[in-house]
Amino acid sequence: MTTIPNLVGAGLIVIGAGLGIGKIGGSAMDAIARQPEASGKIQTAMLIAAALIEGIGFAAFFVGK
Repeated sequence: MTTIPNLVGAGLIVIGAGLGIGKIGGSAMDAIARQPEASGKIQTAMLIAAALIEGIGFAAFFVGK
């Protein structure tokens, strides 16, 4: 049975994951603008970090459910 606290918690999880991935993306774009020759390494690190944040978000979502 889904309760109000569970729904609020799920919403906070989604907001937190979205903010984290947005921060990573913005910082990566700034870094690529400063050092275009390192774009491959920056993009790789950005994708790995975004995937880890998304995984933590999914895990927290299922635990809170």
